[in-house]
Amino acid sequence: MTTLYGIPNCDTVKKARKWLAEQNIEHDFHDFRKDGLSDELLTSLLEKATWEQLLNKRSTSFRNLADDIKNNLNEATAKAAMLAEPTLIKRPVTLINEQVVVGFKADTFADTFLS
Repeated sequence: MTTLYGIPNCDTVKKARKWLAEQNIEHDFHDFRKDGLSDELLTSLLEKATWEQLLNKRSTSFRNLADDIKNNLNEATAKAAMLAEPTLIKRPVTLINEQVVVGFKADTFADTFLS
């Protein structure tokens, strides 16, 4: 089973969802804003990807973080920040069985889903 995590108005999430639909790949969509982000879900994602892979340092949400958080990042502070503000997570995060793909690139999705 495939689950795509993100927010529906994100352009990259839209591209990923469109690609999956064009390839007739069934998936569930988990909207971080509507469906939430639990500690259990984030912990599960962090078991498959590093906090450095998940944390989007180019986002507006990251730029708005307090300097003491940005300057003292580690797994615990990054996880706490992502739980407080899920838009800090790079989008989309795609869970395919036990594999995680962070972000969207058509070539990566093709390699993952069509190989």
